[in-house]
Amino acid sequence: MKIVFFGTPEIAYGCLEELINGGYDVACVVTGVDKPRGRGYKTQYSPVKKLALEKGIEVFQPSSLRDIEVQNRLKSYNADIFITCAYGKIFPPEVLNIPPMGCINVHASLLPAYRGAAPIYRALLNGEKAGGVTIMYMDEGMDTGDIALIRATEIPEDMDYSGYYNALTGLGRKALTEFLEKAKKGEATRIKQDHSKATYAPKLEKEETLLDFNDTAENIYNKIRALSPNPCAYTLLGGKRCKIHKAFRGESNGGLKPGEIIKADRTGIEIAASDKSIIITELQPEGRGKMNVTAFLAGNKL
Repeated sequence: MKIVFFGTPEIAYGCLEELINGGYDVACVVTGVDKPRGRGYKTQYSPVKKLALEKGIEVFQPSSLRDIEVQNRLKSYNADIFITCAYGKIFPPEVLNIPPMGCINVHASLLPAYRGAAPIYRALLNGEKAGGVTIMYMDEGMDTGDIALIRATEIPEDMDYSGYYNALTGLGRKALTEFLEKAKKGEATRIKQDHSKATYAPKLEKEETLLDFNDTAENIYNKIRALSPNPCAYTLLGGKRCKIHKAFRGESNGGLKPGEIIKADRTGIEIAASDKSIIITELQPEGRGKMNVTAFLAGNKL
């Protein structure tokens, strides 16, 4: 089975590594264009590109899949199947129709829930107790294709974005291998999605990272863990913009107005929410590194 793989970030790295370790014939890796990243704003390769180059696999980085020359190059690989994971570009019909076994996507949600660009963020923001990955046949819609395989996992209430991301990376690897083994035997199934149950996971906007203490403690806590470690929820403390990395929920707001500080000591900075409270334990003032509350209070008055 010859494969062309499409993907860019770490979660896609895991799937590509699984294909390579499983001995699958990956003819080409299609990934996003190189972008400046980090403090030095230097051009860096995506995790997927780095792995492909290390393994001697051809890398292709088109800016669009709608160009005829790009489509002809994809045809030239004579791949049986295209597999994509967090690639981030729309597949036009001309590309969807190239591989005889179709185009498969590894999506980080239990479809039809959380279709779209940010299923991990949105699941955590909404306090979901379970999530998972779906292996789906791609069509022209946004995550609307038939389901080939679905695998679920619990989401512990103290799990942050990085923890859930890592859990789904491992789950996605296993699910992809399971699907391909079934496909090789002609045992892969297709189940139509129930579109009436679809929910959506739009891209996270910058303004969503600001904490609103008029909200419930539960919702504030979920925002903090959903956005940790990056981009991080933030608030103003002592006149300084601070990213909040870790917090937990308190039992009472003490009758104070939302946003007022109940107490600040080595156990945490406790802030009133609309119902209960949020106790911040790890934060990062603008221009500084991540620190615990004791270190922050040593140099800041609240």
